[in-house]
Order: sequence, then structure tokens, then C-alpha cells
Amino acid sequence: MPHKVKKISVGLAMLSSAIVALSSCGGGASQTANTQQPPANYQVFTVTPQSATLHTSYPATMQGEQTIDIRPKVDGYVEKIYVDEGSVVKKGQLLFKLSAPEYEQTVINSVAAINSAKADINSAEIAVNKTKPLVEKGIISEYELQTDQNTLDTKKAALAQAQAALATAKVNLGYTYVNSPVDGVVGSIPYRLGSLITSATASPLTTVANIGKVYAYFSLNEKQLLEFSRSVKGSTLDEKLKNTPDVNLTLADGSSYPEKGRLETISGVLNTTTGSASFRAAFPNPVHLLRSGSSGNVDIPQALTGAILVPQRSAYELQGKYFVYVLDDNNLVKNQEIQVMELTAGQYYVVTGGLKAGDKVVYDGTISLKESTKIAPQTMSADKVYQDLKN
Repeated sequence: MPHKVKKISVGLAMLSSAIVALSSCGGGASQTANTQQPPANYQVFTVTPQSATLHTSYPATMQGEQTIDIRPKVDGYVEKIYVDEGSVVKKGQLLFKLSAPEYEQTVINSVAAINSAKADINSAEIAVNKTKPLVEKGIISEYELQTDQNTLDTKKAALAQAQAALATAKVNLGYTYVNSPVDGVVGSIPYRLGSLITSATASPLTTVANIGKVYAYFSLNEKQLLEFSRSVKGSTLDEKLKNTPDVNLTLADGSSYPEKGRLETISGVLNTTTGSASFRAAFPNPVHLLRSGSSGNVDIPQALTGAILVPQRSAYELQGKYFVYVLDDNNLVKNQEIQVMELTAGQYYVVTGGLKAGDKVVYDGTISLKESTKIAPQTMSADKVYQDLKN
């Protein structure tokens, strides 16, 4: 009996070991199966050409169509001021009156000289009329008549000279009245009543800015200028200016100016110091909202057709280069470098190289994805991807 028990015990031990081994093998297979996760879902869209408008904003400084320094042509004291700073004036409107008594006295003296010359002419004419019959009768010689006639001509010349002096005196006296040369808005007035104004005075009496039309001056760097030149149709500068769409203006408070502007000039020479070209846009200013010296931002819209666009959220930047994840036929993603314009179309990059129509791009996975990762693509419609362009 003891030997039989021993054999049964050994058999049970071997059976237990076999069961444990089988259990171990079964558990390992189950654990391996659990670690094989299915591909993750990612939204994918097909690149399709789109129409869009690029908006580029440039800081600008405003200047009126004309900004004229008002300076008197004669010396004098400020006697009267007829306008205030910021007044809207018309061409020819009286601005200042200067006190210059010497010009008034010159007018008086010139008038007196004219009256004296006229009296001398009368006397000379009487002498001629008296001498002429005596010469005809041979009582006196022709020489006497000629002398009297020369005296009359001299008196007439003196009258003409006196009249010219009066005209000059009146002009100088008129300069004591300072009028506006243009329609516009009066600037600061640094002088008050009684101030002496001379030709050596540094500051003008005031300025008058014609702001019926206002110019916005801004600059483009060399790269922006090249992109602008390539994107606008036309073989000459004038043609490009005509084909440029109307520009917009954003005011200093962030509000949009209601009037549209037009590009009028582009500097033909780059500033060697700043590396930029100067632009000028003109804006109508019917209610004088814009003033000389104010600031804003000029927005130049640029229409694109058939452009390759990708949402900015679909790309990432690495060491100054841009990449997207492109899906291949096996649902594996790969990094694809793209070239983009400096300008953006809202929330989209404008792609100039690296992508073409029909390529499949991962919509939003730049953080979690890695090269050659297999995904389960979830197709997005083009309308959903590019819906911001339709708004």
C-alpha cells in the first residue's frame, strides 16, 4: 500500500505542473492580444483648390492733400485773428489782420503824389496851349513850343510813376490782410494779438490743411513688394495700380473707416536704410474724420483663385519650416514639408509648394502623430474644412 500512495502523489504533482504550464501559456496569449490596439481615428480631408482673399495690414501715416504754412508777406503786428484752431475755412476767407501803419502812410503819400502830378500836368497843358498859337503866328519860335511840350510829357510820366507807386502801396497794404489760399482746416495758432511777425519769424502764423482727400503713406519690405508685384496683373506700374482692388483703412481705435481708398503711387526706389518701398493710398474725407498727422493701418486685399490652402491647425513649424501629415494608400502618415506665403488667408496658409490638389491631409493631429503611424481616417467634407472662407 505505501508504494501505491507514492505513485499517486507523483502523478498528481505532474498533472498540477502541466495545468500550471498550460495556464501560463494561455495567460500570455491573452495579454499579447490585449496590447494590440486598433488604429486611432483622425479626421482627414482632401486638398481642393479654393478662392480666397488675402488681407495684409500696413501701419500708415495720414497727410492732407495740401498742408500750407500761412506766412505774411509783410512785417507787422497781429491786430486781429478771425479764426480759431481747428476751424474749417474756405479759400479766400480772412484769417488775420496785421497792423502796419507804414503801408497805410505809403498809400496816402502815393495818392498825394498822384494829385500833385495831375496838377502839374494841367499847368503844363496850359503852357502848351498858350504857346501853340504864338508859334503859329510867328511871334515866338518853335523851340518854345517844343520845350513846353517836353515839360508836359515829363509831368505825364511823373503821374504814371505816382500811379504805379500807389498800386504797389495798395498791394503791400493788402498783404496786411491774410487770407486762406485753400479750403481746409486751421492748425495751431502760436501767435496772439500784438505779436510782431517778420520775415525772420521761424513759425508760420498757422497752417491750413486741405483734407477733402487724405493720403495714407505706408511701406512694404522687399519680399512683400515682390509678392505684391507678382500677384497683381499688369506689365507696367500704372497697369498694376489700376488692377489693384480698393484698399481699406483701420483707424487708431480699431474701427473701420467707411470710405474705400485707392493706391496711387509706388516708389520706384527702395530705401537703402530700411529696405522698403513707399506706397501712397488716397481716401476721400467728406466729413473730415481723418486729419493730417493721424495714424492707422492700410489693408490691401488680394484675391486668389484656385489656391491650395491648408488650415493653420493642420500644420506645424519646425526650425522655420512648415510641415503637414499626409496620408498614403496604406493609411500611414508621413511628414510633408510645404512652402507657404508670408501672407495668410485668415486661419489658412497659402501653400506654394509641397502639396497638390487631391492630397489627403490630417486635419488636426500635429501634436499626437508620428512618422509612419497607421490611422483610421475619418473623411471630412471640403465645405467643413474651408467653411471659414465662406463666412
